[in-house]
Amino acid sequence: MASITIRQLEEATKRKLRIRAARHGRSMEQEAREILKTALSQPEEQPDLAEAIRRRFAKYGGVDLKIPPREPIPEPRIR
Repeated sequence: MASITIRQLEEATKRKLRIRAARHGRSMEQEAREILKTALSQPEEQPDLAEAIRRRFAKYGGVDLKIPPREPIPEPRIR
């Protein structure tokens, strides 16, 4: 098992951890392990670039683009 040290933890955060640990009947260290285990066991969200772009520009409204009709591919000009 590995050990870590968390420096510069805000006093308010430490107090909340202590209270939460007491409510669950475990030590602060065990409570921190449980919080980390729960948070890291959830699958990471894969960013969806198209959705992110859509959300960013949604406030500006949509744009209707006129798509020209497709034409046949011209014959290659080989000389």
